[in-house]
Amino acid sequence: MATPKISEAEHIEKARAALLAAALPHVVFDGWSRETLRLAMGDCAVDAGLAQQAYPRGAIDMALAFHRRGDDLMVQRMLAQNQSGVRYRDRIMAAVRTRLMVVSGEKDIVRRGITLLSMPAHIGEGTAAVWQTCDAIWTALGDTSDDINWYTKRATLSAVYSSTVLFWLGDTSVDDTDTWAFLDRRIENVMQFEKLKAGARKNPLIRGFMNGPGRLLDRLRAPSKSPRRDLPGYVENQFER
Repeated sequence: MATPKISEAEHIEKARAALLAAALPHVVFDGWSRETLRLAMGDCAVDAGLAQQAYPRGAIDMALAFHRRGDDLMVQRMLAQNQSGVRYRDRIMAAVRTRLMVVSGEKDIVRRGITLLSMPAHIGEGTAAVWQTCDAIWTALGDTSDDINWYTKRATLSAVYSSTVLFWLGDTSVDDTDTWAFLDRRIENVMQFEKLKAGARKNPLIRGFMNGPGRLLDRLRAPSKSPRRDLPGYVENQFER
């Protein structure tokens, strides 16, 4: 029986997955670099032309692909969990914890990725990657907000997630117990902020500002299913260039 033919897109996707898997052992020593990509190409027998199609910008695209892979695994685990009756704060905490647990054995790789994405040339993409992680969490939790709350939820969670990742990278406690305690405190801070924000909305002065002429805050809307490219939350398929 003849082997079924695959499309060019499928061929490139297979190469992309193979290169990423082959790169991970090298990232620990060489970071997300041109050398890592070169070694990965040799390990999985992908030629330079196909590697260019898989990762047009080389190592930076590979680092972002690794981050997205973590997001995908997180969402899969979240959707498989039965969280009916669980408090919302605990569902958020479980989501962040799940995101870290899917890369629990890859701290050095995550650290290398943060180093690369913190560089001036890539800091915008690093920030976008964190935003996309938090958007994935809120979406998986069933968030239906479409106004300013869409932005504030993701911005607040981005701060929690970023600080927790940095703490986790330096955590040497058994089973990362110190990280989970840190995360719990950060989530509690957010909940207190939400209570403060809800109280502020009842203040006549603040309410008058928000509901005054122009109602600028009320006019903010979440990106649509076909979002504008200049809004947070927009994810471009960077491989289709």
